[in-house]
Amino acid sequence: MELLFVSLLSFFVLLVSFSLQLLFYKNKANLSSGLSLPPGNTGWPIIGESYHLLSAGWNGHPEKFIFDRLAKYSSNIFKTSIFGESTAVFCGAACNKFLFSNENKLVQAWWPDSVNKIFPSSEQTSSKEEAIKMRKMLPNFLKPEALQRYIGIMDGIARKHFETGWDNKAEVLVFPLAKTYTFWIACRLFVSVEEPSQVATLLEPFSAIASGIISVPIDLPGTPFHKAIKSSIKVKEMLDKIIKQRKIDLAQGKASKTQDILSHMLLTSDENGSFMGDSEIADKILGLLIGGHDTASSACAFVVKYLAELPAIYDGVYKEQMEIAKSKAPGELLKWEDIQKMKYSWNVACEVLRLAPPLQGSFREVLTDFSYNGFSIPKGWKIYWTANSTHRNSDVFPEPLKFDPSRFEGSGPAPYTFVPFGGGPRMCPGKEYARLEILVFMHNLVKRYRWEKLIPDENIVVNPMPVPAKGLPVRLFPHPSQA
Repeated sequence: MELLFVSLLSFFVLLVSFSLQLLFYKNKANLSSGLSLPPGNTGWPIIGESYHLLSAGWNGHPEKFIFDRLAKYSSNIFKTSIFGESTAVFCGAACNKFLFSNENKLVQAWWPDSVNKIFPSSEQTSSKEEAIKMRKMLPNFLKPEALQRYIGIMDGIARKHFETGWDNKAEVLVFPLAKTYTFWIACRLFVSVEEPSQVATLLEPFSAIASGIISVPIDLPGTPFHKAIKSSIKVKEMLDKIIKQRKIDLAQGKASKTQDILSHMLLTSDENGSFMGDSEIADKILGLLIGGHDTASSACAFVVKYLAELPAIYDGVYKEQMEIAKSKAPGELLKWEDIQKMKYSWNVACEVLRLAPPLQGSFREVLTDFSYNGFSIPKGWKIYWTANSTHRNSDVFPEPLKFDPSRFEGSGPAPYTFVPFGGGPRMCPGKEYARLEILVFMHNLVKRYRWEKLIPDENIVVNPMPVPAKGLPVRLFPHPSQA
């Protein structure tokens, strides 16, 4: 046993030594070629600084990884190594503008290998091609006319959700309920699934998928990556059954091409007349279900958190929403005009998104060598931009930890500083969709209850989105009309 230990230790030392030599020669090659790389540290061989990035989120302070290095290097661009990739981290509004303006020119979308393993069809084409394909497909379902039709559906689901999950309960766990609400809406609008038990069965594996998408891609039992792969397989098996049944329903005239995104995918060919296969459609739907509920559920949960902590802010939202509620006939669902009246509520939601952005940042791949701010960024490197580099920057938002919805009055924050949905050609196409479901959630929530947090100083974990560590338990106090 001792000999085995010594042998393993020797192998590890050799591996580290080899990696260090490789790193030395790589840096030497960069210097000899005259490149002026950004300042920074690539961390440990192979794993780089991935653990430091992830652990900052696990400890509830994802901005720490960024701000510690900004202070250390006195530069708004620094180099690191994340997920085995040489990476330049771009921080601040000017960097955001540069990246968003050069999409598909100098940079293109990129995700770690973990994403390709969880969404296998994305390995068949480039991330750029995938993005173009989806952005051609989504507008019909996310354009204003379609969104206006969704409001009544969202409000109807919200009412059922609060009746079954919140009403007549003294205490509830907010975050799981918020996930149920946003996932229920996504299932209804994307694949026409709305039966609560079927929605719950589909939802169960999704937490593991979200945690594993941005993780160290080690496929061993017990790792987040392994759990994500297993869960994605389980979800796609369920989606495959839904797809096969939909084909039958379309053939028999029981379903229509325009009823949801699934039907559209099944019946729409590309410019070459080719249709997507069932496996590719399952991957796309899986991605849409993740994107269509995870970010909004995080935002909804943090709305509850901040409204519990800030009674004056709650009172402002309550006043606005009750004026809308009193203007409605009994049983009448929300309409587009009602959403347009929720200006203060949306300012509050935006401040929530500033302090707890569901999208912490994202990656780009460098398409060609370029220089920016005096630094050379080599082709093939990855770039990581982060929302918190502006959201929590006191030069951009004075007193950045203070909750202040007035930041969004008038013309609002300066361009490229408030980026919870990204920006440029890659801005999240579901931004308006998310706005609707967040506001519908707020409307149904505050007209029913006040509440208080049961864990005053509950920790926040970012993995990969901010989540209350204990699920945000609250005690409910129904308004007299709801009691």
